[in-house]
Amino acid sequence: MPLSLRRGRVTRIVDARNCEVDGVECVVYADVTGPVEEGDEVLVNVQARQLGLGSGGFDILYANLTRGLDLEPQDGAHVMALPYAPGQWAVRHAEEDGELADGLDGLPVVLCTVHSQVAPAWAALRDLRVAYVQVAGGALPLELSDTVRTLGLAARVSVAPCFGGDARCVSVASALLWAARRADAAICSIGPGIVGTGTRFGHGAVALAEAANVTSALGGIPVLAARISDADERERHRGVSHHTQAVLDLCLGEVVGSSPDDGAGWREACAGLPLAHMGRGPDDEPSHFAAAYAAGRFAAGRAR
Repeated sequence: MPLSLRRGRVTRIVDARNCEVDGVECVVYADVTGPVEEGDEVLVNVQARQLGLGSGGFDILYANLTRGLDLEPQDGAHVMALPYAPGQWAVRHAEEDGELADGLDGLPVVLCTVHSQVAPAWAALRDLRVAYVQVAGGALPLELSDTVRTLGLAARVSVAPCFGGDARCVSVASALLWAARRADAAICSIGPGIVGTGTRFGHGAVALAEAANVTSALGGIPVLAARISDADERERHRGVSHHTQAVLDLCLGEVVGSSPDDGAGWREACAGLPLAHMGRGPDDEPSHFAAAYAAGRFAAGRAR
């Protein structure tokens, strides 16, 4: 199916990430499209909304025809993001600036196969410097996550093809080495809205197997936040999700897996944080959030 683009005019600016085009809500990534102001003529990608794609079914601004043409690339950038795709653009990558550690030196890395695990994992690590590393498997723009913007993170790095954050890296290895110079622990996760086909390995969670293997190879400690559900209607996700088992099946070294039994105190620690998993809150999915918090607790105990 080709792109579904619609021409429209910005009728309202909501905030730095959201506007309305002809009265319809639209997400804006100004670091890609350039700034947007009320009255601008724009192109909007409307396909996801037309298809009714759940949490991701919203319009996204594709190009600003008024003030987004002939924009200059980022100074010093020559490596392309989304290379050879219609929307490619040049981005400076952290590898180019020589700011990477030589190894992880025992850095604990909490691996989150769904984005809803990030907040409870961070709650157990909040007294430490925590870096957030986003890998492909869900949303690519780091800035889409309300959770990431809410948490007190020491650093945020996106791994291609993800983009945004304080830095962008070509590989998860580089991203973790970049994080190791700035944090006591790391949380590595896919973005919101996991990709899934209902098959053994056809889902975004498998990206965390690569992250686990890289963590081990570089001398870090991989900690897998087990995806557990008390309320999911799908049998493959009830109890320990098949996503969790898929990651473990692809890991080449030892990986610590969390259990909700080790998540005592998660409710108090997570008070005030955005907690939602597949539209269900902490009262519906206590084991899910407890297991993610338990992964953070284990990592906190191993932090340098």
